[in-house]
Amino acid sequence: MARRSYSLLQAPDYVRRSESEDDEESAASVSSENDSISTSDEDYHPVPDSSSSPSENDTKTAVEVERLMEETVGEAADAGAPGAEWMSRSGNIEWFPTAEETMRYNPVPTGITPGPTLYAVTRISTLRSAFDLFVTEEIIQLLCTHTNLHGRRKCENWRDVDDVEMRAYIGLLILAGVYRSRHEASRGLWADKTGRAIFRATMPHYRYAQISANIRFDDKLARPRCFRNDKLAAFRVLWEKWVARLPLLFNPGVDVCVDEQMVGFKGRCGFRQYMPKKPAKYGIKIWVICDVATSYAWKMEIYTGKSGSSREVNQGMRVVLQLTEGLKGHTVTCDNFFTSFSLAEELLRRKVALVGTIRGNKPELPPQLVQLRQRKILSSLFAFTKTTMAVSYMPKQGKNVLLLSTKHREPAVSDGEKKKPAAILDYNKCKGGVDNLDKVVGTYSCRRKTSRWPLTLFYNLLDISAYNGFVLWKAVNPEWESTKTHKRRVFLEELGYMLVTPEIARRPCAPRSKAAAAIVAEIQQSESETESDPKPINKTRKRCELCINRRRTATTCSSCEKSVCKDHSAVVCVSCLP
Repeated sequence: MARRSYSLLQAPDYVRRSESEDDEESAASVSSENDSISTSDEDYHPVPDSSSSPSENDTKTAVEVERLMEETVGEAADAGAPGAEWMSRSGNIEWFPTAEETMRYNPVPTGITPGPTLYAVTRISTLRSAFDLFVTEEIIQLLCTHTNLHGRRKCENWRDVDDVEMRAYIGLLILAGVYRSRHEASRGLWADKTGRAIFRATMPHYRYAQISANIRFDDKLARPRCFRNDKLAAFRVLWEKWVARLPLLFNPGVDVCVDEQMVGFKGRCGFRQYMPKKPAKYGIKIWVICDVATSYAWKMEIYTGKSGSSREVNQGMRVVLQLTEGLKGHTVTCDNFFTSFSLAEELLRRKVALVGTIRGNKPELPPQLVQLRQRKILSSLFAFTKTTMAVSYMPKQGKNVLLLSTKHREPAVSDGEKKKPAAILDYNKCKGGVDNLDKVVGTYSCRRKTSRWPLTLFYNLLDISAYNGFVLWKAVNPEWESTKTHKRRVFLEELGYMLVTPEIARRPCAPRSKAAAAIVAEIQQSESETESDPKPINKTRKRCELCINRRRTATTCSSCEKSVCKDHSAVVCVSCLP
């Protein structure tokens, strides 16, 4: 007769049913023996064939159950028994409750020095130069070209925008963010009583509004043809030119973080997303990989929704592999949207470690990690393969935190009050790279209300450029403003003034406001003095030929080319020259 299997909790019931059919003496002896094992675990074990004689059958059943209890350790009581093996729900991955079969993790050298690249360091001399590494002359010319093209078509009195005026426009956006005026009407920024003089000194309000209404990032007439295959056609060219520069200027540290950024937008957009748990529930989703130490945005990718009617499979894996390309020897931290066992294996093949939370419904996990019954609060349960560790941590009743790591290979638990596993502590340290970027960018954001999604993305581009430029500037000049706590605000304010100054210096007529007119006069006078100052021809310092003390100077006379110091030189304007 075929044999049936019963769990250790079902076996006593089976024995008791057999006892009722047998004589009272055999039933009494078996019953006392069976009571001692009724608290065993839930693994399934074979039960003897029912064709045996009653007393012999009962005796064999009790003895076999007792033997199986001694050989099989309960899941909750002793999950780490050596030699035990757990199979994943998919049935193709073997997990072990101990790290005996796991290979040691040996970090691979990254081969790069974290921080600004040599290309960036040699080109950063001022605050503006750090920003110009991202918003390059090529990008400014592209903005001017397409803005002028659209302005000539729509405005009768359109005056072309040049690179100086476009940079001044960007500078005003940055200054509006510094003053926390993103939700204030632009006309209020130019008002005599409530506005700022720097706005009136840079350009009239009607000109600012005219540029804002006509700024474009592509040729509108070619857009319908592009939109057939590309939802991002209105912003694609500018975006790709800008994104390509991000990894060229900075080398991330060992720890990087992958997450999504939600750029708030409620207007019409073919790829607008809804994420109820984000501060901005509606908007445009951007995949970002950041350096954990500085939150420098190293790579970014705009999510444009589904391509066609089919749903993308393994989207999280594709995004992580694209964003981490070229990061050998690094450790990637991500949340459960991205993490999977196949991603961990592929990253490990590329010599990249993975630490991330994982969803409990993943078929590659063993059921023992997902089960919470008979688990104690603050307990941790580990599972290992040769190259991967999975941990289940129970912080409170009914809550299960699952984490997958190819960096951690030992069941280490902290000595703190909550007894968190070391892998979860490392995850908590590194998970907030992109969230911190969102926070610092949003503090002084230049985003303004608009119904055009390309303009929303452009505002976000400026915010990221300003923050990345700040990271580069601080790395090159670590002692800059060391005593101030609001360094980023100082950086943005000085950057905004540097961008608007050339436009103010060439303004033909002063504004009517006294404060704005004073700013224009001061800047124009400063610029004229700078241009008329005797400029040094040679970098080598020579002795003044007219000085008794023979002071050393690098200034030479523009007429006779003799070396002269400040006491023996004078500033003469062009109209007074003979």
